Amino acid sequence: MSLQIPQPPSRDPAPASSGTLSTPSHSVIESRPRANLAWVISAHAMLRIASGTSGILIGLYLASLSNRGAHFSAGLVGTLSAVSFAAELFASLPMGLASDAMPPRLLMTTGAILGALAAFLFAISGSTSIFFLSRLLEGIGAAAIVPALLAYLTDATDGRPALRVQAMSYFELTLLSGLALGGILAAQLFRVLHASAFTAVALAYLLCAAILFTSISTRSVRHLANPLDDLKQVLRLPSIRHLAPVWLCVNSVVGLWLGPSLPFLLTQRSTSAQYLAGIYASTPASVGWLLLGYSIVFGLGVTAWSFVLPHIRLRNAMRITLSAMLPVCAGFYLLNHSAHQPSPVRWTIGVFIALLIMVESGFTPAALAWLAGTLPIQSGRGAAMGLYSVLLSVGAIIGSLLAGALGQRYAIDGLLYGTLFVAILALIFLHWIPSPNPQDTGA
Repeated sequence: MSLQIPQPPSRDPAPASSGTLSTPSHSVIESRPRANLAWVISAHAMLRIASGTSGILIGLYLASLSNRGAHFSAGLVGTLSAVSFAAELFASLPMGLASDAMPPRLLMTTGAILGALAAFLFAISGSTSIFFLSRLLEGIGAAAIVPALLAYLTDATDGRPALRVQAMSYFELTLLSGLALGGILAAQLFRVLHASAFTAVALAYLLCAAILFTSISTRSVRHLANPLDDLKQVLRLPSIRHLAPVWLCVNSVVGLWLGPSLPFLLTQRSTSAQYLAGIYASTPASVGWLLLGYSIVFGLGVTAWSFVLPHIRLRNAMRITLSAMLPVCAGFYLLNHSAHQPSPVRWTIGVFIALLIMVESGFTPAALAWLAGTLPIQSGRGAAMGLYSVLLSVGAIIGSLLAGALGQRYAIDGLLYGTLFVAILALIFLHWIPSPNPQDTGA
């Protein structure tokens, strides 16, 4: 991954046609971010690995306690996930505003330290109230990191649409790294350390904080006179209003599948006739390898889309990726009811699902690049990315609660029902996005 951004000369005002960004009267833009984007994105990947490890550990830990007689259910696991997303929801907008006026290094480092504290709390107590406090702190930490990082990437790729698509694609890959390696690390750490695995996660968070603190320049920040005015400007943007309901639906799918409910359902002993329910009850470490396989497939799709997106309309790409969710649900339903089918049939269904997952993987890079291209140059980018994080959190809360409720009643099929419903809604809302415009292309 090579995303080195050279330090440009001074940014004196110039006509819009020159491609040089003008400096507004109410703010001073000191410079374009000077850090190597590869370092920053790699550090975020490490944060996501730590976060993914923590999330999977929670599911494995509570499933283990449940199997030994403790009264924990899929509903509680889903609620814990929703608490984290709720904390991120309420903190994202203030953190987004702060990222327009504070060094991104400070916000991202603080977020990593909060994540370390959250993991450590899970390690020292078995109290349900401490579990909720831990998830609360982890959500606040995520809120401090994501808006600042996305605003940082948007600034660093001004005037470079192809690089912007590439950067947003790598950002999506950092999320996958957490899912893939986090699952494996969680399974192995839990096997060796049990509850003490959370302490190892806390140390990983602290390492990420150190890397971020040393890799981001303190001068890559806008000093704004009134961030609230910029928030009002962003709220009036048609692009925010058009993309919001689609983004909400897609992030509901994230909450359905990438929270702790799925590993809980896969590892809790089940009497259901569904093939996938409780499939790893005797070998919980296998969940990590399953998530690794999924992430490799999804990551290959994102990588392929990073080459395709600069050459097609981003709105068309969003439609294609959302449409792929429908046959993915159908494929998983067939797989979940294939207990009496021979292995070749299940492998055929699995290959079909993998190909469709690669197609649907391009939504987030396309949506983020489309949104970044519609934002004002002068100000408010942190606020806009804070709103993005708010929508991510709201959608993930909805998805987590759906996963807890539907999973408890219908097991794995419940997750599929919820996914199908929100995918159809997303396709309906996508028609509200206006016809293609100059920002609607990665070229």
